Amino acid sequence: MAETLRLDKFLWFARIVKTRAQAQAMAEEGRIRMDGRILDRAHAPVRVGDVLSFAQRGAVRVLKVEALPERRGPAAEARACYSEVDSE
Repeated sequence: MAETLRLDKFLWFARIVKTRAQAQAMAEEGRIRMDGRILDRAHAPVRVGDVLSFAQRGAVRVLKVEALPERRGPAAEARACYSEVDSE
């Protein structure tokens, strides 16, 4: 198992976005933060323990990476890869 995964692949594999292109656009537009740093590239490495924050559907989501998925599997499997962090 790899220790890192590209940001766009993680977002797509974990079913946070519908397409990898959507994940790439979010990253390149600077709409995602990792551990407080603004990301501007889709190939940024994601590791277990990283905290991602971004706006989605009118709300700010803060996610902690719990595991790196190996594939885009069923929703239940994808949901186990991250946990929601209370943003307040």
